[in-house]
Amino acid sequence: MFVTRLKSGIVLMAITIALLVYGGYPLFWVITGISLIGLFELYRTVGMEKTLPAVVGYISSVIVDILILDNYYEYLLMWLIFTLMVMMACYVIAYPKYDSNQMIMLFFGLIYVTTMLSFVFKVRFVEDGILLVWLIFIGAWGSDTCAYCVGKLIGKHKMPSKLSPNKTIEGCVGGVLGAALIGFIFAVVFFEDKNIWWELPIIGAASSIISQIGDLTASAIKRNHDIKDYGKLIPGHGGILDRFDSIIFTAPIVFYLVTFLVK
Repeated sequence: MFVTRLKSGIVLMAITIALLVYGGYPLFWVITGISLIGLFELYRTVGMEKTLPAVVGYISSVIVDILILDNYYEYLLMWLIFTLMVMMACYVIAYPKYDSNQMIMLFFGLIYVTTMLSFVFKVRFVEDGILLVWLIFIGAWGSDTCAYCVGKLIGKHKMPSKLSPNKTIEGCVGGVLGAALIGFIFAVVFFEDKNIWWELPIIGAASSIISQIGDLTASAIKRNHDIKDYGKLIPGHGGILDRFDSIIFTAPIVFYLVTFLVK
């Protein structure tokens, strides 16, 4: 299992590096594709992945990404409301085939998966985005690595949440401090001329906190629906949502903090 997880992790990282460095439409369409797979996995938790309302969700997901890409925010709310109306039309016409919890999950996915993941390419397209986009992964994967190491070394006090029996308070704090330290090193190495040595550690620490909430959110949904993993697409890691659960949360916070703090 470890070897399989390591191999798929290396492949995933290589693809990620290539896409983030190149950017442009390849990154956009890959994120759009990842969102669609993530939606499929989420919809499958409530048995809706192959239904007509789900198809409405898939189509809407692509449109949402295009609207966000082109900054058509004035149309985004209108499109989401239209999508909800169409989904509700499917709901009432087919009643009682679907229940309200299933329909709520369909619409929730457009915000939770599609909209929040879109901030990956939004960060990449800002000034210095080729570098700043890595803050998303520092706050998610870097934080997770630091939290794991600190938790294993000195972790003694368990987290109060029932969702994380193996997580410790020391590990969570270590993840936040580790992400802040990586952010500081990142600023010193790559942004010496901009003198943003304090902004990036703040972004790293904040995104670490948010990423841990994102990780627990994905776990909570899985627990509610009695599943271990969202899928088997990534060997040793599970599905898209198993690997990108924290990225979903760190991408928006990094975008907004970069917008407000990095000049």
